[in-house]
Amino acid sequence: MDLVTPDMGLLFWTGLVFIILMLLLTKFAWKPILGAVNAREQKITEALELAEKTKEEMKVLQAQNENLLKEARAERDSMIKDAKETASKMVNDAKDTAKEEGAKMIASAKSVINAEKSAAISELKNTVAAFSLEIAEKVVREDLSSDAKQKALAEKLVEDINLN
Repeated sequence: MDLVTPDMGLLFWTGLVFIILMLLLTKFAWKPILGAVNAREQKITEALELAEKTKEEMKVLQAQNENLLKEARAERDSMIKDAKETASKMVNDAKDTAKEEGAKMIASAKSVINAEKSAAISELKNTVAAFSLEIAEKVVREDLSSDAKQKALAEKLVEDINLN
């Protein structure tokens, strides 16, 4: 039973050592320990605040990135639209140029055809006139082959001249 009930001297010295230990810990250990704990708490608080600020900045940056992506997509769409319009304009201009050149070629061909037609008609008239002269010459030679026919023609011409 001695183990369960301590002596008075043992209690006194245990209490005295406990109080001295408490005073020494209070004077020398509690302040540095509390300072270290408070500093750690402050660092953790600052780290949490920094993490929160970083999180907000990330949200802002993400929003900016999304806006940049939207602008880039809009610009890409605009560029594609402009390219399509330019291509369409180029095709239409090429078609118009081809039509104009075709019309010029047709007009040129028509003028060449008309010139050749006029030349052919003129040549035909000259040929017809030459044939007519040859026929007339042959008819006149046949009609004037005898002296009596020549005299009759001369008299007829004189009569015509007198009448006019």
